[in-house]
Amino acid sequence: MKSPVLSTLNACLLFLCASMYLGTGWSLVLFSFPIAPQLTVDNYFLQFVPQVSAATRFFTWMTLVMGVSSAALFISERRSRLRAYPALVFLAVVAATLLTRIFIFPYNAEMASGIRDPQRLGEVLAAWMATNRVRVGLWTVQWLSMMGYFAHKLLRGHASLPKKAAFRPWVEVRP
Repeated sequence: MKSPVLSTLNACLLFLCASMYLGTGWSLVLFSFPIAPQLTVDNYFLQFVPQVSAATRFFTWMTLVMGVSSAALFISERRSRLRAYPALVFLAVVAATLLTRIFIFPYNAEMASGIRDPQRLGEVLAAWMATNRVRVGLWTVQWLSMMGYFAHKLLRGHASLPKKAAFRPWVEVRP
């Protein structure tokens, strides 16, 4: 992307997607995982399956957008140190996607099929939560990478300003 406006909009889109993953992941860990001991073979389905199915449909497309967006941002920053940030996002997206497809989707499918054995439900939920904690870690890396990208750009831009033009909100400006 040669246009700074398009490149910035692309970076904002990627940051938005990373933020959605971050929020979803930490919401799971902080608010959904603590109720796992209360889930039974009679009530887990409604608490779990519809939400996971909807999230899977949505995030599948968002993950594709993130892959394209991070590749485009990498290309636009290929001559600067900033290229490391979208590269890290891309690698974390690939890792989270592989983790999801290989490990998490089988648990999702088993829970969607209707687990009737309480012991098996406990095993599947425990494994699902443990694997999702790893995925939340990867989503956190994505978000931190994009935050780092914008912080780096801001600090680099601030450092290149002449001393008189530096932003100093505590200084009163009079016409």
